Amino acid sequence: MTDGPKKTGLRKGLATYGDAEFSLFLRRVFIKAMGYTDDALDRPIIGITDTYSDFNPCHGNVPDLIEAVKRGVMLAGGMPMKFPTVSIAESFSHPTSMFLRNLMALDTEEMVRAQPMDAVVLIGGCDKTIPAQLMGAASADIPAIVLPTGPMLVGHHKGEVLGACTDCRRMWAAFRAGTIDEAEIDALSGRLAPTKGTCMVMGTASTVACMTEALGMCLPGAGSAPATHADRIRLAEASGAAAVKLAAAGRRPSDIMTEAAFRNAFTVLQAIGGSTNAVVHFTAVAARLGIRIDMAAFDRMGLDVPVLVDLKPSGEHYMEHFHWAGGVPKLLKEISAHLDMTTLTVTGGTLADYAAGAEDVPDQTVIRTPAYPIAVGGGLAVLHGNLAPGGALIKRSASSEKLMRHEGRAVVFDGLEDMTNRLDSDDLDVTADDILVLRHAGPKGAPGMPEAGYIPIPRKLARQGVKDMVRISDARMSGTAFGTIVLHITPESAIGGPLALVQSGDRIRLDANARTLDLLVDDAELTRRRAAWTPPPPHPGSDRGYLKLYIDEVLGADQGCDFAFCLPEALRIAPSS
Repeated sequence: MTDGPKKTGLRKGLATYGDAEFSLFLRRVFIKAMGYTDDALDRPIIGITDTYSDFNPCHGNVPDLIEAVKRGVMLAGGMPMKFPTVSIAESFSHPTSMFLRNLMALDTEEMVRAQPMDAVVLIGGCDKTIPAQLMGAASADIPAIVLPTGPMLVGHHKGEVLGACTDCRRMWAAFRAGTIDEAEIDALSGRLAPTKGTCMVMGTASTVACMTEALGMCLPGAGSAPATHADRIRLAEASGAAAVKLAAAGRRPSDIMTEAAFRNAFTVLQAIGGSTNAVVHFTAVAARLGIRIDMAAFDRMGLDVPVLVDLKPSGEHYMEHFHWAGGVPKLLKEISAHLDMTTLTVTGGTLADYAAGAEDVPDQTVIRTPAYPIAVGGGLAVLHGNLAPGGALIKRSASSEKLMRHEGRAVVFDGLEDMTNRLDSDDLDVTADDILVLRHAGPKGAPGMPEAGYIPIPRKLARQGVKDMVRISDARMSGTAFGTIVLHITPESAIGGPLALVQSGDRIRLDANARTLDLLVDDAELTRRRAAWTPPPPHPGSDRGYLKLYIDEVLGADQGCDFAFCLPEALRIAPSS
C-alpha cells in the first residue's frame, strides 16, 4: 500500500481540521484574499526566507535580492512566496549571535515544514545566519538553495584601503595604544564598512559563503560576488530559477550535502585560510544529516592543502579582489587534486562543472597556485593535550610564526567581567612572553560562546609596541581577527574542563607544529585542584525560556554547539553538564 501521489504546492502540509479537502479549500479562500489567481496557485511554490531587519546591515540588500529571486522563480514557471525568520546581526545580538544561531535554525526548519513550499531559497549573510539556515534545511530536507547576501566593498582612509572587520581590530588596537586619536577613530567608524553586505575580508561570513559554494548548496560565484554589484542581483534571479528546477527534480539537501561534499567544504576552508568558526558551524550542519566530522582528518587536510587565497586576515587583499580573480570556481580548479569533483550541486551538475566554468584572469595574484602558496602546514590546526582533551583550534595562517612554539606563564582571567576589569590596569602582572588565559567563555559559561577569544593586548603592553602574544580560551573569535590565538578548548571550563583548573603563574606549552597544548602542572596537583573546584553559579534567568533550553541542551564546540535533541539518534549525545 502506498501513500498516494506526492503532495505539492498548496496541497502540502495542510492545517489540521479533520477534513483534508476542507483544509485545502480554506487555504485557497484565504490566499485568494491576496489577489492570486488559480493559475498562479497551481504552480510550484518556492519559499523565500526574508531575513532582513533594520538591525542588520549585513542583510541590507535583502529586499532587492528578494525581488530578483521572485523574478527568477516566475520566469521559470514557479510561484514565489516570501516569509520571515529570525534575523541575526553579529554586532546587534545580545549576548552573542552564536547564542541565537540555534533559535534561527529551529525557526527556519519549522517554518519550512509548516508552510506549503516545493523548494526554498535561503537568503543569509551575517556569520551565523547561513549556518542556521543550512541546519534547518538539512533537518527539513526539502529542496533548498542558499543565496548569500555578499561582501561589502572596501573603504578608504588617508590613501589606505580598509575593510571590516580585520582593519576595525587593527585600528582599534592602534587607538588603544595611543597612536590614533579620538577624532581619527571617529572618522574611521564611517569608512571601515562603507556599503551594505558582510565583512569584505575572509572572516566567518565570507568563509561560510565560500564553503557553501564548495558544498554545492549555492550557485557558482555566489560565495564572493559583492553585495552591491549587479552580479549579485543576477545571481539572485538565477537562484530563483534554480529553485524551481530543484523542486521539479526533487533534489534535497541530503542529496547534495553528502560526506564527500563536506570533505570538499573543509578542504576549501583550509585553502582559504578561513575562520575557525566555520568548523563549529559545518560540524553542526553535518551532524543534522547524521555525518560526523573527523577532526583528525581535517587536521591532516591542513598538512596537505596549502593556503592559496591572499586575503586578510591571512593575506593582503579583500573579497571583491577574490571574486574578480575567479572566486571559488578558480580555487576549486587549483586544488582539484584534493577534492571529490563528482559531488552534486544545486545546478543539477557536479562540482567539476563549477571548476570548469572558472574564469582565467591573467596575472592575478589573489588566488595562488600550489607552487606559490601563501602558507603551508595548514590554515587551521587541531590541538590536543592535557589542557584540551576534547581538542582546540588555532588559525596558523593568521598567527605569528615565532609564537607557534611557545612556553609561558599563565595570566588568568576568570570570565569576561574579570578580564574587562583588569586587562588595562597598570598593575596587571603581565609581560609579552606570558600567555593570556580566559575561561568561562564557552557555550554554557558565557553563555553563547562569545567572540572574546581575541583578547586585546593589555594596554601597557600595547603602548610598548607589543602586537601579538599567545592567548587561549574556550571562547570563539571573529574570523576577521588575527594573532596567535587558541580557541574552542573542550571540554569548556564551566563544566569542569581542565581550563577551569589553570592558575596564574602556571606554565603552559603551545606547540602548533606538533599540535599540542599542555598545562605543565603535575597530575597530583591537578587532582587536588579538581577536588576543590566548584561550578560557577547559574546565569540569571536560566530557569526559564530560551536561555534554559539553551543551557540544558547545548553541546560543546567539538559537537558544533547544536542542541542535543536536534541530532539524529545515531549522533545524539547527552549535553555536558
